Order: sequence, then structure tokens, then C-alpha cells
Amino acid sequence: MRHSLWTIVAVMLLAVGGYLGFLALRPAELPPGLLYGSGRIEATEIRLAAEIPGRVVANHLTEGRPVGEGAELLRLDDRLLRLQQAELEARRVAGEQAVVRFERLLDTARHHLGNAETELERARTLRRTGAIPAQQLERSEDRRREAAGEVEVLAAQLAEAAANLQALEQQQAQLAFQLDKTVLTSPIDATVLVKAVEVGEVVAPGQPLGILVDLDRPRLKLYVAEQALGQIRLGAPARVRVNAFPDRYFEAEVSAVDDRAQFTPRDVHLPDERARTVFG
Repeated sequence: MRHSLWTIVAVMLLAVGGYLGFLALRPAELPPGLLYGSGRIEATEIRLAAEIPGRVVANHLTEGRPVGEGAELLRLDDRLLRLQQAELEARRVAGEQAVVRFERLLDTARHHLGNAETELERARTLRRTGAIPAQQLERSEDRRREAAGEVEVLAAQLAEAAANLQALEQQQAQLAFQLDKTVLTSPIDATVLVKAVEVGEVVAPGQPLGILVDLDRPRLKLYVAEQALGQIRLGAPARVRVNAFPDRYFEAEVSAVDDRAQFTPRDVHLPDERARTVFG
């Protein structure tokens, strides 16, 4: 009988102690205007990738290191492209010389054509007066025809040389564009999150080489209870407090609200738990 009495007392003490502990550890009621939710902090990630294949010859990625906008991050081997650039430059110089040569030849041919036309007009005048025979007029016409043909041929050759020169200049521009792609720079002020390649590796276009993260503009993906959704307005200002900084508020803005609810937690199977829905 005495043991039963002590057992009852012990159970009552445990119950009272548990209740007092629950009251002591229970989170304080939130003041009006505050909502509690669980979520995660996200940041904009930029995945680095090369647009052309090549071997990595320089890598300045260091995980956790901040990088400024325009800072060089990776460099690919550009020796083959440099050789192609030198070849195109030599061909371009030769093309310019060809254009100059055809321009001079065309100027000379046009001068000869002018002389031939003048001679032909003189021969026609003299023929009308009977001062020269018909054969001499025909020879003047032949010389004028030959001079005109030479002008036409040289003009076509000049146009072809100019087109070839323009094509070479376009190839040089494309090659310069490819050379620019051998150097990967940071598009924004960011922090290196992942380094995924080492010097000496051969990379393919689109292959992930690293990840940058923009820590200056983080996003908080927060999930609140469905009944609290009416207190949230898209575009409204907000002040956020997180567990890591309990005495500090962060200025924020509601940038998006999910159009559909989801169950939380996601991995339970009990009906009462599945009935709890939240909005992000």
C-alpha cells in the first residue's frame, strides 16, 4: 500500500514538473503584426561555363573568395586561335594589297578607255569627211571595245578582291570574338561558391566550371500557415528576424506569393498532418 502511494506521488511530481517545464520552454506569444514561419535563405547563383572547348591554363577560383565584376576567373588555352589570327592577318594584308593593285590597274584601264573613246570620235569625224578609210575607223572601234572590256574585267576583279577582304575581316572579327571567350570573367560582384575544374583539364562547351553566388541580395523563402495568408500582401515592406540574429531586423519586401498551397511536412502520411497546408 505504501509503495503504491509513493508511486502515485512520483507520477504526480513528474507530471507537474513536465507541465512546468513545458510552460518555461514554450515560445513566447508573438506580438501583433508578427508572423512565424520556417523556410530557407537563398541567393542568386551563377553557374560558370565555357562557350568554346579548350584546356584550362589559369584558374583564379577560390571557394569563399569574393570577386569583383569583370575580374578574371578562368583562362583557356588560346594558342591555336592566336595562330589562326596571325594567318588571317597575313591574308588580310595580302587582300588589301590586291585591292590596291586592282584599283591602280582599273584607273589605268579607264584612262586607256577614255583615250580610245576620244580616238574613236575623231575617227568617226574624219570618216564622215572621207579623210580616212573605213578600216581605220574599224580599228578605232576595236581598240575602244577592248579597252571597255578590260575595264569591265578589272572592275569585276576589284569587286571580288574587295569582297574577299571583307570576308577576311569578318573572319577576324569572329576569331576575336572566340578569343574573348577564352577568358571567363565575373559578371557581377559575387562570392565563389564552388570550384569545379582545375588547371590542365580539358573542358567542353556548357560544362559547369564553378558557381558564383550573389550574397548582397539574399532571398528568404518562408512558409506560413494558410490562415495567415490574408495578412500578407504582394509588394508590401517587411522586417525579418532570423534565429541567427535574434536582436536584428532585416528590411525586406514581399516579392512573390505562391499561388498554390503545399502540405507540410512533406514526408508524413497521417491524415491530420497532411491536412496542414502552408504557402510560400
